[in-house]
Amino acid sequence: MTRRSHIKLTLIAALIAVALPAHAGTRGRISGFALDDLDLPVVFATVLVLETDLVAHTDEQGRFMIHDVQPGIYAVRISGAGYDTVTMTGVKVSADQTAKIEFKMREIAYQMEDVVVSAIRPPVDLGLTSSQANLSIEEIESLPVQDLNDVVNLQAGVVDGHFRGGRHGEVQFQVDGMSVNNAYDNRSSVSVDRSLLREVQVISGTFDAEYGQAMSGVVNAVLKSGTEDFRWNGEAFTGGFVFPGRAELRRTEDTVRPTSIQNFHLGLSGPTRLPDTVFLLSSRRYVFDDFVWGERRFNTTDAADFPTLTFDPTGDGQEVAMGYNREWSGVAKLTNTTMEHTRLNYQALVGSTRSRRNDYGFRLNPDGLATQRRFSIAHGFDVSHHFGGSTFLDVSARQNYMKYEEKAYDDIFDSRYDAASYPDGDLGYEDGAYVQGVEFTRYIQESDTRLFKASLASQVAQVHAVKIGAELSLPEVRFGNSGYLYYSLLGGAEQLVRSVDDSADFPLAATFEPVTMAAYVQDTAEFDDLTIRGGLRFESFDARSSVPSDLANPANSIAGVPESHSVPTTVKHRVSPRLGLAFPIGDNAALHASYGHFTQFPGLGQIFSNVDYRRLEQLQASDQVFAMGNPDIRPEVTIQYEVGFKKAVDLDFGLEVTTFYKDIRDLLGVEFLELYNGAEYSRLTNTDFGNVFGVTVALDHRRLGPFNVGLDYTWQQATGNSSDPLETAVRAAADEDPRPRLVPFSWDQRHTLNLTATYGSTESLLLSSVLRYQSGQPYTPVIERGHGNGLEVNSGRKPASLVVDLRGERHLGGPGDASFFFRVFNLTDARFVNGHVFADTGSPYYSRFPEADRITLDNPTRYYAPRRIELGVRFGGGR
Repeated sequence: MTRRSHIKLTLIAALIAVALPAHAGTRGRISGFALDDLDLPVVFATVLVLETDLVAHTDEQGRFMIHDVQPGIYAVRISGAGYDTVTMTGVKVSADQTAKIEFKMREIAYQMEDVVVSAIRPPVDLGLTSSQANLSIEEIESLPVQDLNDVVNLQAGVVDGHFRGGRHGEVQFQVDGMSVNNAYDNRSSVSVDRSLLREVQVISGTFDAEYGQAMSGVVNAVLKSGTEDFRWNGEAFTGGFVFPGRAELRRTEDTVRPTSIQNFHLGLSGPTRLPDTVFLLSSRRYVFDDFVWGERRFNTTDAADFPTLTFDPTGDGQEVAMGYNREWSGVAKLTNTTMEHTRLNYQALVGSTRSRRNDYGFRLNPDGLATQRRFSIAHGFDVSHHFGGSTFLDVSARQNYMKYEEKAYDDIFDSRYDAASYPDGDLGYEDGAYVQGVEFTRYIQESDTRLFKASLASQVAQVHAVKIGAELSLPEVRFGNSGYLYYSLLGGAEQLVRSVDDSADFPLAATFEPVTMAAYVQDTAEFDDLTIRGGLRFESFDARSSVPSDLANPANSIAGVPESHSVPTTVKHRVSPRLGLAFPIGDNAALHASYGHFTQFPGLGQIFSNVDYRRLEQLQASDQVFAMGNPDIRPEVTIQYEVGFKKAVDLDFGLEVTTFYKDIRDLLGVEFLELYNGAEYSRLTNTDFGNVFGVTVALDHRRLGPFNVGLDYTWQQATGNSSDPLETAVRAAADEDPRPRLVPFSWDQRHTLNLTATYGSTESLLLSSVLRYQSGQPYTPVIERGHGNGLEVNSGRKPASLVVDLRGERHLGGPGDASFFFRVFNLTDARFVNGHVFADTGSPYYSRFPEADRITLDNPTRYYAPRRIELGVRFGGGR
């Protein structure tokens, strides 16, 4: 296809997206029925959600349905001629779910009176067709968590960001129904603090057709909105790492620095001077210093005499944090309801960080480390219009922009590069710590994605809710090196050389602009004895790139053979069916089953990395293999199956058991190709595979004496031929067998248990705890040091670990409605949680070859972060 055809196709798709109208579920529904004392339907009664303008009326069967309800807990009032008015409190609504309630109304005998009842919400949702957790703002605020990722990692089936055994980057992160994934690596581009969250929805099982570009799960964060009255809230805390007496065990000092962690948050909401317009503003400052500190003993410009081990440090000797993070973030939201039946919304999430990774080798020369800078903004407009009470149109246009840079100095020609040298040290001095030099890293990654989504949802019948939608994603991703610095022998002496021109040997950052389109139809049918969620999703990916026509001579460097030329990549299409069923068993139990195909196009940073085939011009038969990029890949595919059983044992105790299986196909891996001259190279393609089988058990006991207790346990087995797309190429380069084999993935964690317990309430004293038990993940044991002494890949298991976090809050009242709180992370100061182990012992603490491993043995960064204590206050108010 020509570029003009691509532009036409893009414009047509954009018009379809706007005209046809996808806004993923950020709002829920309330449905139910009203009966009188004789169990006859109460018809034409008025049902009102208090403190909102949402209203409905019962039909001839006494049924009603209220749409477009923000997640939260509500009071619902029903009134009808000849009946008492009844108000039901505690009705919990979750995003994209239906809260079902039942009213009993008495006929008026002598005088009208109001009847107030409390909604009884079962401890398990019997209508869900797959595994899903919906956490309200009250539940999130009671846990010892700080941001969205902390909440997600507490859910069943999630292991360090891996959902049910999938690779990283297989989860769709959404904020208010719109994707915030970075097209570069398919990971979230924004950080969301818990103070902004209204509800978090974590889908770890199968998911509806409206969600795409994900194979393992969906995280949908619903943010708070503006309010009709003026309100303000804030939070401030400070803390640090506290592990007295354990410095020797952790190979570092245990100085307590009570202000090494700081957080300040302020939020405002209320009406504006514009008619029917409310706002939300929130800002946050976060400061973090890691627990390992270094000494500025040397400056980057110091020069050591290594042959004589003569060192001349000129640093000021100041102690500095090796790793740190300085973050500013904020949210702005405007909502307008001037037009009847229409809601206009603009929101922006902004974040800016400056950080430095913790590299223990620079502990005496910390200024030699490059710093990382990151700026992101996800913003745009949403328009929601409802036609009558049961048909809704949502249209959204967003921009997700993120820029990341890693470098020591802004300008490649900065004279400080010349004054310093490349980082260097000697094993005879402080175990090889760098005593001079600065990092030459100069990396940039910039993503600018325009998103257009629209959906049309309608309650076409009392039991059928149908949604159709379309999406268009236009990413522009630029990544790579912004220049190179290296030493070369010039005129008989080594000189620092700068390369700022693009070439085969020194390729500079390049820009890629693929197009992704999707359309879907989804139907939710909710009968009294059966719930069906079925859908079909169509996805299309156009890399808008080219590949060599002859892969045996891609650089046209071999004479006497056919020449290669560039051919355009083909447009890839995929249709994915989704189906979920829930069968009630009596009034307090249900079975559910679901099945679906889930596709995803790999991150652009993978498929477009190393796509300059000029690098093969000098490749000879004796050269090492390495992986070339490939923009002409097919989408990766996961087929998921899930069967589960739920039971509400009583009003406070619920049980849920789910078993799942995932068949993973066409994962990104490498293939090996041969040039006409006999040389071999590798290229990314769809060759990897895997499968995951597991069982989750969840228990929820709301009132166990004075406690609320929740427990979830996951057993799973995740295996495949490689844990990383480049793993096969690395094995081949090391002269190991590159043929496919089925081994445990590196994140295969057989046993995971999360136990949460809460005592009290936010109105007085609240105490909560999270206990996490994790069995060991795989590692590859070795018998002796040296080539060929390794045992079967990932055949060993690391030690298990146990981590306990605490949170306490005391309501103080008074002006500002203040509360004091504390948090303790890693209460027992566990040193190991599935981190580094020595391959010859399987232990994180000792090696069979201590002299050879002394640098690693003395490195405290290989341990899990120590005990961390934070103290703070929360406050808020309004009128």
